[in-house]
Formats: sequence, C-alpha cells, structure tokens
Amino acid sequence: MSRPTLALTLLAAATLALATLASAAGKPAPAKHAAASDQQLIDSALRAAPHAVAAHASVAAAQADGSMRTLRTGSNGFTCVPDEPATPGPDPMCMDAAGLAWANAWMGHTTPPAGKVGLMYMLAGGTDASNTDPYAKTAAGNHWIKTGPHVMVVGADPAFYAMYPKQADPDTGAPYVMWAGTPYQHLMVPVR
Repeated sequence: MSRPTLALTLLAAATLALATLASAAGKPAPAKHAAASDQQLIDSALRAAPHAVAAHASVAAAQADGSMRTLRTGSNGFTCVPDEPATPGPDPMCMDAAGLAWANAWMGHTTPPAGKVGLMYMLAGGTDASNTDPYAKTAAGNHWIKTGPHVMVVGADPAFYAMYPKQADPDTGAPYVMWAGTPYQHLMVPVR
C-alpha cells in the first residue's frame, strides 16, 4: 500500500472515530442521512479549501470498511475529504502532502516526519475536540473546545510553535497551539 493510500485509509478511520467521540462526549446522535452521490461528496470536500486550491485537488471519500475511494484525481498535491455526516458540525478537510503525512503519523501513533511543514484547511467548519490530548475520547477533563473554520500548520519546528499561546483552554478566536508538548502539536488559525 502506498504511503498516500495508507494515510487516506487512516484518515478515513479517524473520521469514523470522530463519530464515536461525539457519541462518547454525550452529544445527541445525528440524524441518518441518505447516501450522498459522488458529486455531493466532491462538492462537500471542496468546501474545505479556497477555490484556487480546491479546483485542482484530489478528492477521496471514506468507505464503510475504512478504505478510501478516489472520487477525483487532482494535480496540485492537495487531497480533500468530504464532511462526515455522523460527526457534529461540518468537517471536510483538505491537506497538502506533508499534512497528509502528519495526519498519517497522528492516526498511526508514530512520530511525524521531521522537516515537513504541512498545511491543512478546514474552512467549512471544524469539530469539537480536546485541546490537550490527541487521543481523548470524551470531553470530561480533556479541555474540549469547538474549533470552527480554521487552517492548521503542522510539522513545524518547535521554535515556530513557541511564538503562540499554548493554554489548555485557549481563545479559539485567535491563533493557538493545539496538543502542545506532544509530537502532534500544531498551529490552529481561525478564519472568522
């Protein structure tokens, strides 16, 4: 399995896991949705990034078995995935190759590749998550935050992150470091 395929497979598993996290956090289960068409999935995924990026990005969607199915092949090195209807809020995501490698490391509980700064877009919204624990499964005691639309800078040198706030309960209206002090720390930059 190629590295991008493995990363996309792991991304699918993480997306499905977010639905479980939402239930574990005591949120009401979302209504069942009819299966989306490929075009609806593509439209959803492309909302994650600016038009200039999304227009030339690949699009892949998670399947029930956790695998990823390519819906469209792109030409700019970005891969976008559609919203997962089972999670609270819109969460389509679009990332460059370094961002995909970082996500692969996070989901695989391995160290992200050194020297590979990545960019990830979540402009249509974001999910509720722990700001301190990359693997938290419940909100209780885990500094749960609502992220909203944002851009993430992942894989940067620790000196880069030292310039930004690292509070457990940050002001999510300004840039802050999520998962500070872990190998998965990254800069969250709100866009609204």
